[in-house]
This record gives sequence, structure tokens and C-alpha cells, in this order.
Amino acid sequence: MRVWAVANQKGGVGKTTTSIALAGLLADAGKRVVVVDLDPHGSMTSYFGHDPDTLEHSCFDLFLNQGGVPDGLPRELLLPTSHERISLLPSSTALATLERQSPGQNGLGLVIAKSLTQLWQQFDHAIIDSPPLLGVLMVNALAASQQLVIPVQTEFLAVKGLERMVSTLAMVNRSRKQALPYSIVPTLFDRRTQASLNTLKVLRNNYPDHLWQAYIPVDTRLRDASRAGVTPSQYDANSRGVIAYRALLKHLLGQQLAAQVA
Repeated sequence: MRVWAVANQKGGVGKTTTSIALAGLLADAGKRVVVVDLDPHGSMTSYFGHDPDTLEHSCFDLFLNQGGVPDGLPRELLLPTSHERISLLPSSTALATLERQSPGQNGLGLVIAKSLTQLWQQFDHAIIDSPPLLGVLMVNALAASQQLVIPVQTEFLAVKGLERMVSTLAMVNRSRKQALPYSIVPTLFDRRTQASLNTLKVLRNNYPDHLWQAYIPVDTRLRDASRAGVTPSQYDANSRGVIAYRALLKHLLGQQLAAQVA
């Protein structure tokens, strides 16, 4: 199983849309995918028709065993989605209390990695949707992943968030055996606005080694897919957004293959 995390320390940059779009395209290609919602807001969970405010069991349950994960628990927590090849490890609002409960508990940073180990034979890919702040949940996402995707809205404030995310990644990499490879993905690009054009230029100048050179455009079909509760490629396989995400997936799979060869 390959594990990708989608993260940025700023909200509203397209993390959930990116996670679900990539998962949908992988599933369309016949891969078995588990998506992991680690954001207490539960956007991914809501997207697939489950209410994070009322769920009795969620990813929160994984953190209740002093850093251990009981056998079979991750599998018991899986929920269905609109795509037969995508399963969901859901979020709940209880995750928001985790930071207050976790001080002094050792091993909580590896809970998601241990949980995915139990699902290793069941799925080909795992995609983790991370919360927009540094804490035990983001640390779990980064510790579990083999590749990081950082969506960045093409506007000035999102670039400042990217700087914080790259600093966080440098800190996490000091505790990893191998540095976590990452790709910066420009999102919500609108070629009609000077802000988008200028931000894309800044990204290309400042992050030439890690920036995916294309971009995800503004596309109302992505929002329509969210409203329908289906993956973007299920809703409209030929929309501008899906075509862009298909190119991004090809890029990420190519990076993955290059890393395996290296």
C-alpha cells in the first residue's frame, strides 16, 4: 500500500477536494483506496454523506489506547462511500479534543501509521486528509505517509501558509529515517486574475524543485461533485478540474516510481 498525505497549515486551499479527486481517479483505475479524514471539521466525512457530529465511532477511537491500536479496530471503523472501491476512515468532532487529552501520552504520533499497517493487504492506496494546523493529527499524517501533497491556493496568504508548512516538514524530517518527498500543487487558479498569475510566478521562482508545474483551475464542476457526494471523476470525467487532477496523479505516480527505483 502506498500512503499519501494531503496537508497545508492553511484552510480553504483545496485539501479535501484534492484528496477525494486523487482517490477517485485511483479507484476508477481499479485500485482499492482508503481515505482517512483527520480533520476535526470532517469535510471529507461530510462529503461522502456521513455526519461527523453524530458518528459514534471514528478515527478518534484509534487514539484511545495509549498509542496502541487493537487488532481489527481500523477495519471495524471503515465506512462506505459513493465509490465501491473507496472506503473511509471517518472523522468526528471528538478529534478536536485530542490535543487537550494527549499531553504526556507517548506514542500518539504513530497511531495512524500503526492503523494503516493493519489495512496493508486490503488496500492499494491510502490518502490522508490533514487538519490545517500543526498538532498530533498532522504529525500522524506526516509520520504515516510516504509522499506529501501540499495544495496551495494561488493567492498571497496561501503562500505564507506554504512557508509554515515547509518549515514544519523540515522539523518532521529530522525525526524520520528518510526525508518525506513532497509536491506543491497550485490550486483554485484563475487565469483572469492578477493575483493568481502573480502567485503562480512566485511559486515557480521560490520552489522550482518541488512545484508541480501545472495547476488545478477553478472549476464549478468540482463543487457540484461535492454537493452530489460523488468523486469529481464520477460526476464529470471530462471537466477541466478532473483533467488537471488526472495530470497531477500521473505526476505523483511517476515520482513514486522514481523513488522506488532510487
